[in-house]
Amino acid sequence: MMLEQVVLLAAVTVLGLLEQAYFCLKVIQARRKHSVSPPATSGPPAFERIFRAQANSSEYFPIFVFSLWLAGVFFSQALAVLFGLLYLYGRYLYFHGYAESAQGRLEPLYFSAKMLWVLIALAGLGVSCTLTQAYLGLDLLHSFSHVLGLTEHT
Repeated sequence: MMLEQVVLLAAVTVLGLLEQAYFCLKVIQARRKHSVSPPATSGPPAFERIFRAQANSSEYFPIFVFSLWLAGVFFSQALAVLFGLLYLYGRYLYFHGYAESAQGRLEPLYFSAKMLWVLIALAGLGVSCTLTQAYLGLDLLHSFSHVLGLTEHT
């Protein structure tokens, strides 16, 4: 794949890194506001919700980045970018919902989890189809497109 073909994946990755940095800054602000000095991770519920929202988002970030890139390289950059942006938006809503209340995290959590599972599925499908084409000579993506009527009969 050429550099021009992955620039959108790189842009979404940078956007995700900026989002992670933003979440970290919010934890620093919450530490100052609630007088919770490092290495303490407990304090008032308002601090703990912000801290957990950032920690939870950080825990899922490697899964997001790997699935974004695998889906983009092996399946479709456009779909990977779309679902990647939706995932980041969901995580943003999750962070702010959790900062307000534990219940406020649930709807955005479910939404972002669905977007992540779509990326994982696209990555798995793309890698599987690439392997079957390389080692078995079967172009499953073309076959699926043909069966679904997305390509002309050839």
